[in-house]
Amino acid sequence: MSLADRIITGSTLDAVVYADHSGTIRLWNDAAVDMFGWSAEDAVGQSLELIIPEKMRGAHWTGWDRVMETGVTRYGREPLTAPGVRKDGTRVSLEFSIVMLKDAEGRVEGVAAVLRDVTARW
Repeated sequence: MSLADRIITGSTLDAVVYADHSGTIRLWNDAAVDMFGWSAEDAVGQSLELIIPEKMRGAHWTGWDRVMETGVTRYGREPLTAPGVRKDGTRVSLEFSIVMLKDAEGRVEGVAAVLRDVTARW
């Protein structure tokens, strides 16, 4: 990770999470630690299921697999909203944007998300 990447992901108030093609967390910034309660050491290398409520996992993986296969998503222009789950099991209302990272041939390598806790709004 470059110095700029470390400064940006380390200083933002929003959680920044990157997961590779398989849905394995590869980047977990300090704000993600604060938001979800998992240290970077505990989160990196784990499945995104770490923060996805159990009842939402089937729909999540169906959509994830489709996007990984096609490289097409209907999301990205407007913030998304979804529930999340913290380490202690409590729910969090999330608003987030996503960025798909693609290789030179246009294949999706993974997805980065910038997440904000909007629980207080609800």
